[in-house]
Order: sequence, then structure tokens, then C-alpha cells
Amino acid sequence: MIDSLKMPMGYQPPKFQQFDGKGNPKQHEAHFIETCNNAGTYDHHLVKKFVRSLKHNAFDWYIDLEAGSIDGWEQLEQEFLNRFYNTRRTVSMVELTNSRKWKEEPIIDYINRWRNLNFNCQD
Repeated sequence: MIDSLKMPMGYQPPKFQQFDGKGNPKQHEAHFIETCNNAGTYDHHLVKKFVRSLKHNAFDWYIDLEAGSIDGWEQLEQEFLNRFYNTRRTVSMVELTNSRKWKEEPIIDYINRWRNLNFNCQD
């Protein structure tokens, strides 16, 4: 059923923040839903568009889902949170302050990596 859904005439897909499996999945989900709702996308259409917000490990997880195994947004949302919410690691203040830019690492990648560490810091 979901695969056969068509988007409304004139629909312009929004630009989604990308989730790679390392950040906060609840935060990603909230941004995704807000972006979709602002673009007039609801319910089963969320399932079709969710893949556009995933990359790396999160995208691999999505494409490994068994065909036809997702009945709707609530189920996909639960599967997503089950997979990524419990896998967040705790970062200490020592690890955060010792974080350095790797040689050859673009500065934007370092900033994003540091932000992810900071977000998971429990101290």
C-alpha cells in the first residue's frame, strides 16, 4: 500500500536534515516530522519520505528492512527508535575535551563530530 502512494500534484519535496545513526534519533524524528508537516506531508507519506533523511548506517538499516514489513509511520517510527535510541554511547568530559581535529579531516566534519560528542556528553 505505501509503495503505491503518489504525492499530491505540485508537491515539492523538502530538504531534510540527514541522520547517520550517530546523533539523537528522537531529535531527528521531530525535525523530520516538522519539516514534512510544513510541506503538507502526513501519515503514510512520511514513510515514503523518511528514507531521504537517512545516510550511512541509518540508510543501511532502512534498506535492510524486509519488503512489506512496515505498515505505517507509527511502526517505522518505533523500529527506528528501537534501533538507534538505545545505541547512543555516553561521552565523558575528558573525551570531549581531548577531542582533536584529525589530520586531513575537513573542519566542518570535525565540527559535526565534536557536536555529536558534545551532545552525548553526560558530565
